[in-house]
Amino acid sequence: MFEVKVTIKLKEGVSDPEGANTLKALHLLGFENVKNAKTIRTFDLLIDGENKNDVIRDVEQICQRLLTNPVIHTYEIKIMDG
Repeated sequence: MFEVKVTIKLKEGVSDPEGANTLKALHLLGFENVKNAKTIRTFDLLIDGENKNDVIRDVEQICQRLLTNPVIHTYEIKIMDG
C-alpha cells in the first residue's frame, strides 16, 4: 500500500474567488497583515500497487481524468514515506 498526497492549485493568472473572499473576510476581521490567500485542494489517497512507478502512473491518470481541469489546474503528486 502506498499513501499518496495530491496537491491541486490554480494556474497563475486564473482567478480565485474563494481565496479573494477569504482575504476580504480576514481583513474585515482585522487581520490586515495577511496579503494574499489562495485556494489549494489536497487529496490523501491510499493505493494498492506493486511499486511506486505503477502508483504514480495511476495517480497521474486519476488527476487527468477526475481531480483536475488541465486548463486551470496544476498538481503535485507525493508518495509519503511510511
